[in-house]
Amino acid sequence: MGFFEKLKNGLFKSKNSFFGGIARLFRRGIDEDTLDELEEILISADVGFETTEMIIDKLRTLTKEEKIKDADKAVEALKQILIEMIGENRELKLETSPSVILVIGVNGVGKTTSIAKISNYLKSEGKKVMLAAADTFRAGAIEQLQIWADRVGVELIKQSEGSDPAAVVYDAVNAAKKRGADVLIVDTAGRLHNKKNLMAELAKINRVIDRELPDACRETLLVLDSTTGQNAVNQAKEFKNAADITGLVITKLDGTAKGGIVFSIKQELDIPVKFIGVGEQIDDLQPFDAADFVNALFE
Repeated sequence: MGFFEKLKNGLFKSKNSFFGGIARLFRRGIDEDTLDELEEILISADVGFETTEMIIDKLRTLTKEEKIKDADKAVEALKQILIEMIGENRELKLETSPSVILVIGVNGVGKTTSIAKISNYLKSEGKKVMLAAADTFRAGAIEQLQIWADRVGVELIKQSEGSDPAAVVYDAVNAAKKRGADVLIVDTAGRLHNKKNLMAELAKINRVIDRELPDACRETLLVLDSTTGQNAVNQAKEFKNAADITGLVITKLDGTAKGGIVFSIKQELDIPVKFIGVGEQIDDLQPFDAADFVNALFE
């Protein structure tokens, strides 16, 4: 099964509960009553109030300007608005060897499994991947990452629980240079209850990378659990204040009917979505494609 089919299957709850009914809605006519009902659908799908208002305004203008009366054409117009709202697809910038990916996110969002799945994806692209276990304070985090590293077939650089995360990153950076790794993925702590500590820890890790790999491409990916809805938006805002986030990884889209959260997150934060997850299998996390995502919501 190709990923688009997995995406369609994974977004079935969102389509079945909300987006799948939009075409039927438009067949009744495209007027203010229809737009009011569409507004309710989008808000219920966790698109967010302000984002929904923007979508409705654009669709109202477009249908009037182009005199759209046909339901199928109205759906295509809406899809195009949603695709443009998400923006251009942004691939990971991994032009140096090694490049570095820092992964952050609160406990329970799927951070460790996302690291494994990204590692698997990059391996499939022919890259040599190494991992660094720099989330050293959460009980079991290192052991969990080791299990996934073994499963994917990548090397993990680690120290004992409670070690200095920056020291782990120092070891990992030097190991990556010596062993010819293309990408080093760093698992970092995602504590939000003490933003000052989180910022200090990330700053220390970044200083090590700046010193040891001054010219390396670097990504900082925030993992968000789509099933938490607007709470994911709030988490992203907090992390954005603490770190220079370059991209989002949105997990568990197969477990929610509110796939509209992707639009809300992108609109409110203006951070590109780089990966989405729609299942538990190792290949169920793939680079985000706006057109595929929107089309899967409606097909």
